Amino acid sequence: MTDALSRLLQSRDWLMADGATGTNLFNMGLSSGDAPELWNEDHPDRIRQLYKSAVDAGSDIFLTNSFGGNASRLKLHGAEKRARDLSRISAELGRDIADAAGRTVVVAGSVGPTGEIFAPMGQLTHAVAVEIFHEQAEGLKEGGADVLWLETISAPEEYKAAAEAFALADMPWCGTMSFDTAGRTMMGVTSAQMVDMVEKLPNPPIAFGANCGVGASDLLRTVLGFVAQGTERPIIAKGNAGIPKYHDGHIHYDGTPELMADYAVLARDAGATIIGGCCGTMPDHLAAMHEALSTRPRGPRPTLEQITNALGGFSSASDGTGADSAPARRPRRRKG
Repeated sequence: MTDALSRLLQSRDWLMADGATGTNLFNMGLSSGDAPELWNEDHPDRIRQLYKSAVDAGSDIFLTNSFGGNASRLKLHGAEKRARDLSRISAELGRDIADAAGRTVVVAGSVGPTGEIFAPMGQLTHAVAVEIFHEQAEGLKEGGADVLWLETISAPEEYKAAAEAFALADMPWCGTMSFDTAGRTMMGVTSAQMVDMVEKLPNPPIAFGANCGVGASDLLRTVLGFVAQGTERPIIAKGNAGIPKYHDGHIHYDGTPELMADYAVLARDAGATIIGGCCGTMPDHLAAMHEALSTRPRGPRPTLEQITNALGGFSSASDGTGADSAPARRPRRRKG
């Protein structure tokens, strides 16, 4: 039987994903340094509300509260033996919300990086990484996730290990990397290199793309980099709501709902099929994005200059794949 995400992709020319997990949970009372995944058991009603807020804003896909739910990350909180259970619970809570939505909503089991460096520079081996990801994948599968959703990955070795683990779990998946270092991932991967890697995987994702990173402009430049490789696989764009600023003792993202609405339409026109937000993206941002995607006509593929005019300049002169001519960061156009 075809998975729920593939069925949606066959019937729609764009899908909307969700927004931030951490930012929303901090607003609900999560303290810095705490493991969000422990809230799946301690505060299930708040996690259900997180999921429901995305669905109510129009999201077709939402990610489970399991980003740091692997044994390597949970070890920092003395909870490494609970990786499978906490991931399962995150998906079970998601099924409650998706099944009550009255429309098809995809529960995507979030899988974040291990936080470890691969050998020979670090201690993590391929076999151990596969084992870590497989354990979490099985928990998410048991909880009823429709697909697995690898995100914020920097190292190609980690992406490949997760793909192997997801094959062992016999689960469809999507996978994004974070391009936050002059258009490359922290480990130096460019958008062109990611496309090449994805297409060579024995178990390729349903869709792939970019999340988080520096800002919406940079992320859309990366999307254009994916498109330039001629890939026919659906592309994911999940950008941050503007740029983080330190204000009154906390981090605030300066992207307005209006700016994120512009970003969503530009992402669609640039070639992304699955469009959502990452850090700082709140329900009001998602509602504005959904309205814009639903009402604004599809336009031509935007130029780099059109992206910077709408969303602000890039953080670097180049994305590592060629000579870019659009300006680096400059003051963002303000609305309202």
